[in-house]
Amino acid sequence: MTAIASKSQLRMSLLRYALITVPLVLLLGTLSGRVANSGYGNPWFAALAKPDAMPPGAVFGIAWTILYILLGLSLAIILHARGARGRGVALLLFAAQLLLNYSWSPIFFAMHQVQTALVVMVAMIVLSFVTAWLFSKIRKAAGLLMLPYLAWLCFAAFLNYQIIALNPDAESLVPGAASADIAF
Repeated sequence: MTAIASKSQLRMSLLRYALITVPLVLLLGTLSGRVANSGYGNPWFAALAKPDAMPPGAVFGIAWTILYILLGLSLAIILHARGARGRGVALLLFAAQLLLNYSWSPIFFAMHQVQTALVVMVAMIVLSFVTAWLFSKIRKAAGLLMLPYLAWLCFAAFLNYQIIALNPDAESLVPGAASADIAF
């Protein structure tokens, strides 16, 4: 059979990719945060001084849910673009930046390595920028779907930097530790 797929068949093919990529990206992101005890419920994080620009905790859950959905859709579009030039490299970079993304919460919230987390964040921004650029060369929509993610990563890097500045002892902070100091 040499017939070309119809538009509805192509849409269904993209939908099948999205039905796998969107839940997978979202699930892995959620698991990364849960395993690391991310957020305001983390006693170590609660003990840190926060920058004035730090949004309420609920904003992070909403933002990351939306961003992971956009990343999953962007990935589905590129997976659907079979035979596209540069697709393999773009997918490899996407996977690399996503692995960095998933590693950030354990590094920051579980290991308390705020400076390492900032380095990971900067690497994630660079890889995500290159990935978005490569995605846009393959399918413009896929690259555009990554722009909110890039903007949020830049904001998150700023917050990470501010936490370092406000908490020079963050990596050694033990919340609720007993103190021998006498307060007058």
